[in-house]
Amino acid sequence: MRAHRPFLFAAVLAAALLASGGAGAARDRKKDKDGNAHHFAVVGHRAANGGEDGLKSALDDAKDEDLAFVVVTGIKGANEACGDRVYQKRRDLFDKARRPVILSLSGNDWTGCRNSAGRTNAIERLNRLRELFYGEPESLGKDKIPMTRLSSSPRFRSYAENAHWRVGKVLYATINLPAPNNHYLPAAGRNSEFEDRAVANRFWLNRLFAIAKQDKVSAMVLFAEGNMQPLLQPANGLRALLQRSPTGYDGFADTRRQVQMRAAKFPGQVLVVDSAGLPKEAKPAIEWHGNMGHLSVGAHAVEVRVAEDGKNVFSLGDVLR
Repeated sequence: MRAHRPFLFAAVLAAALLASGGAGAARDRKKDKDGNAHHFAVVGHRAANGGEDGLKSALDDAKDEDLAFVVVTGIKGANEACGDRVYQKRRDLFDKARRPVILSLSGNDWTGCRNSAGRTNAIERLNRLRELFYGEPESLGKDKIPMTRLSSSPRFRSYAENAHWRVGKVLYATINLPAPNNHYLPAAGRNSEFEDRAVANRFWLNRLFAIAKQDKVSAMVLFAEGNMQPLLQPANGLRALLQRSPTGYDGFADTRRQVQMRAAKFPGQVLVVDSAGLPKEAKPAIEWHGNMGHLSVGAHAVEVRVAEDGKNVFSLGDVLR
């Protein structure tokens, strides 16, 4: 019997290797069948509609271990308090999430905040959010991914909410563009926050596209709350004259022009994802103009599949609960 033990061990080992290889092959077949290198989830305005319960539901549904990460738009609704207690509870909620979580700030989180005297408290609350949610060079959640923040640049130490990270050949980034109208205030002398952030965002976008060129990535994704209307084409001729009637200042115009100009020189696809509201009964969909794509998710939570090679890099997966 002892003489046969090596052969028995070899047979068991071979069977184990075959089983392991079969499981790996099954995973490879699944990947080939799906045609994707990875996928991620985007959670729209769940906090605005359902507060903490809305966020919990979305995060519970986005726990698939195959998800590379989850981007969540906003931590609270407009009618919820702006105090540290709410902020800290939402931080604790994200820390318990099973997948890496990246927070994309919404206007509800800070632009409408007021102090006990009724005066705007937006800048102080934004700085507090930066301390609580963006203090580390990594994502939130139990399973973390490394991130590079704009605050690593000495000139823009305050802007930690703008961050970028890589998954395979795709460069992902957040940019602080809140709704409504990028926090542009029509009253004279009240736009220092908007103007300073515009300078930081301009630098950030130039840096992102420079990194994309240097690293030869195949695609880029930008996450923000506000809808910059990235596919809106500039008017010319008679159409431009007709549009010169006063319609108010477009707080996203400069960012839109910069993204369009940079994307036109980028060989891959650029997808802009925001949480703009959708018409009733409408579901999220990616719209394309050339190599520029636009996805508004509203209050939905959706999966986006990513095929790192090929003409169509991005496609929508499931709409989560």
